[in-house]
Amino acid sequence: MKLSVDISMYPLHKDFEEPIKEFITKLRATKFEILENPLSTQVYGDYSEIMTWLNENIHEAFLNEENCVFVLKLIKGDRADYEPHI
Repeated sequence: MKLSVDISMYPLHKDFEEPIKEFITKLRATKFEILENPLSTQVYGDYSEIMTWLNENIHEAFLNEENCVFVLKLIKGDRADYEPHI
């Protein structure tokens, strides 16, 4: 099954940029299709593979950051090629 995920990470301290960069760098090293923008990162790929990666890497981020928030939107299917029809 394919999955589309919208991820936002919010480390709650002054030096918030470095943990975000580390998380995105690890994400870029995967085989997932990734779309980055200033507000969030979208990930597209196999459900099981994405969820396994997120479980491991969000857990690691929580261990490394005293206070950190992740916001995830999970959408069944691959929405990478979405074109608005407005």
